Amino acid sequence: MMGTKERAFGPLPPVSLDDLIPADHFYRHLERVLDLGFVRDLVRASYAGIGRPSIDPVVFFKLQVVRFFEGLRSERQLMRVVADRLSLRWYLGYDLTEPLPDHSSLTRIRHRLGVEVFARFFERVVDLCQDAGLIWGQELFVDATKVRASADVDTLVPRFAYEAKAHVAGLFGDEPPEPSGDTAPPPAAADLPAGIVRLPTAAAADRPSVPHDPPWSLLEQRRLDPTRPAIDGDERTSGWRVSPTDPDATPMRTGGTTRLGYHDHDVVDGGKARIILAALVTPADVMENVPLRDLLWRVCFRRKLRPHHVTGDTTYGTAENIVALEDQGIRAYVPLPDFDTRTPFYGASRFTYDTERDAYRCPQGQPLPRRKTKYTEDVVVYRADAATCNACAVKAACTVSDRGRIVHRSFYADYLEKVRGYHATEAYRKAMGKRKVWIEPLFAEAKDWHGLRRFRLRGLTNVNIEGLLVAAGQNLKRLLAATGWGRRHAPSGSLVALPKPHHSPAIVFF
Repeated sequence: MMGTKERAFGPLPPVSLDDLIPADHFYRHLERVLDLGFVRDLVRASYAGIGRPSIDPVVFFKLQVVRFFEGLRSERQLMRVVADRLSLRWYLGYDLTEPLPDHSSLTRIRHRLGVEVFARFFERVVDLCQDAGLIWGQELFVDATKVRASADVDTLVPRFAYEAKAHVAGLFGDEPPEPSGDTAPPPAAADLPAGIVRLPTAAAADRPSVPHDPPWSLLEQRRLDPTRPAIDGDERTSGWRVSPTDPDATPMRTGGTTRLGYHDHDVVDGGKARIILAALVTPADVMENVPLRDLLWRVCFRRKLRPHHVTGDTTYGTAENIVALEDQGIRAYVPLPDFDTRTPFYGASRFTYDTERDAYRCPQGQPLPRRKTKYTEDVVVYRADAATCNACAVKAACTVSDRGRIVHRSFYADYLEKVRGYHATEAYRKAMGKRKVWIEPLFAEAKDWHGLRRFRLRGLTNVNIEGLLVAAGQNLKRLLAATGWGRRHAPSGSLVALPKPHHSPAIVFF
């Protein structure tokens, strides 16, 4: 006989929510390992001493941790999942009949706290990893990945029109926008001569950088003006076009397509746990190698580390970075660009430098004496005699100039030669091979599991908050695995990463 199930609900039995959660549940282990009571001290300055009690900051940060581990993209979706899950209610401390916070409150709290609080939260998680012995510190890996912005390239408009519209709105709007921390307030009308309109300008960074400053404040002091030419002399697209949807996102090339996005930078420890020691998000038009020194010095100062070497890709092999590392006794394990392959003529490596005479000698044995010094480019120019070059039998393979072949020598050529000497060592080859399986999989994990393929928030401050929370969550996974959980938690409670629908069936373990 076929049975039928009637939808009849009675009152709940007298049972405690604590009795319904298994003793070996993931969130029980998370509660034991991660005591978030410290966040109250982090956010105390953001709350008044009187008034109606707010949502507990511990609950707010627990919700951020839950959103990371469950792979959720929005606060609205987060609160829907929490309402249906007994384990999540238990972790937050809310009984079955107790109303949960509204999703809009989480957004307002995030705006109130600001990026500094989330950075201190990330640093506290790294502290826990360091206390657990998960940080080695003998070698560091640096890299960056492209992350799409929550804005489309079709939203780009002329920058002058956007800035003029924003300025007029600030002057004549009902409620002028409050100045942010890095922008000076617009001058009062009485301060301006008649008929003159002045756009607000960025405040000058008049204080020196110190090692304990937040990395984004250091970057803002050194960040290039978007209206200035790029390093290669080309005009920056962001100098004359901007997206009103996300003004901080800039065009970037990815997969053969131009999109708006950011660069997410990480500094990763070389220990087995692969702890992320620093995380920073910059607009895509900021070169990957720019934040290296700020992030590295902050990590070494904050963690009291003295690494033997720092490993990165060719992008980080600039003279500024190499000199900074080598002067501190840290080996720069970075590939150097091979400029000889970029020209059909003889490359600079075909010319021999004579230290005693301070001159070069070409493949045919002719001298190239020193001619002048370009201090703006940090190079010394060496030029061969024009008559000798024009009469040379191999001139077609060397130069097309009738004034003699030119060779540039960097002020820091000795540093570059020292780095080239590392390339022949076994330690360098091991470091470059280790880099492929140390830091790049962390980016893949963040993109495939934790939504870092595309930011859900907009604006440089908000995407830095998102990047810091993802990096803190990745570190928490390693900390939990090292403190008894034994396996890493994947989105939606799974312990494996399932393949995408168009892939062949497989199970991939991280």
